[in-house]
Amino acid sequence: MDEKEKKARPCCLSIAGSDCGGNAGLQADLRTFHCHGLHGCTVVAALTAQNPFGVSAIHAVPPDFVAAQLDAVLGVYDIRAAKTGMLPDAAVVETVADRLSRRKDIAKVVDPVMVATSGAELSSNSAVAALAKSLLPIATLITPNIPEAETLCGAKAGDGSRKDAAYAKDLSKRLYEVFGCAVLVKGGHGDSKEAVDVLCDKNGCEEFSLPWVENPVSTHGTGCSLAAAIAAELALGRDVREAVWNAKRYVRSAIANAFPVGPGCGTLGFAQPGGGSGHPLL
Repeated sequence: MDEKEKKARPCCLSIAGSDCGGNAGLQADLRTFHCHGLHGCTVVAALTAQNPFGVSAIHAVPPDFVAAQLDAVLGVYDIRAAKTGMLPDAAVVETVADRLSRRKDIAKVVDPVMVATSGAELSSNSAVAALAKSLLPIATLITPNIPEAETLCGAKAGDGSRKDAAYAKDLSKRLYEVFGCAVLVKGGHGDSKEAVDVLCDKNGCEEFSLPWVENPVSTHGTGCSLAAAIAAELALGRDVREAVWNAKRYVRSAIANAFPVGPGCGTLGFAQPGGGSGHPLL
C-alpha cells in the first residue's frame, strides 16, 4: 500500500432520488458528506422535478441501471457507510437490498422515504412492502418519522392522535422488535416544544432532544440531511448513539444557518460536524 492509499479518506454512499432544486435527496446528502469532510458517491434511484413547494414529476430509474451504478462504486471506493432515501418501486428496493446485503462491512442507514413534505407520494405500496421484507432487516439503523413508523408497524400504535415522545418510543420499540435493527423515530411531526427523536436498539431506548429553531428560513431536506449525517458519523467510526446525537446537532445548526435562494425559497445552510456553524472547509 503506497502513501496515497494510506491517506485515503473514507467515503459515504447515497442511494436516493435527485432533487433538481438541490434541497433534498442526493444533493442534500452530498452537501452533508462534504461538510463532514468525506467523499460522497451517489446511486440515482429516481429523478424528480421539484422545489420546496412541491413535486411535479417523478421518473424511476430502471433497476438494472441502479445495479450498474452500485457495482461501479462498491467495487472501487472505500465506502464505510451507505444511506438510502427515496426508492420508488419494489424492483429498485430489491436491487439495492441484494447489493448491500453482500457488504457486511458497510454501515447501512435506511431513511424510509414515502411522502414528500409537500404531500407527494414518493414510493409505491409495493416499494414499502419490499422495504420491510428485504432492506430493513439488513439495516444498521432506520430513521422513519412518526407517519412512516406507523405505516411500517402496519397499524397505529394508538388512536392516531398521539404524537409525543412516549408514542415515538412505542413505535421505535415495535419496529426494533420486528426488524432487529436500531430505530430512530424522528420527532418532526410531534407536538412538543422541542424536537424529540427516540432511538431504540439492543441497549434500550433513549431520547435526543433539542429546541426548535424559531422561524427557520428553510427546513426542506432535513430528514435526508439527518440520515446522511448519521451515515457520515458512522463512516468516521462513531457508535450509533454518538452518531445520532452529532447528526441531530448538525441538522439543527444547518436549519439555524439556512438562507434564502429565491422568492419565498430557502435552503439549509452549511454546518460543521456536531453542530458548529460555518462551512468546515473554508
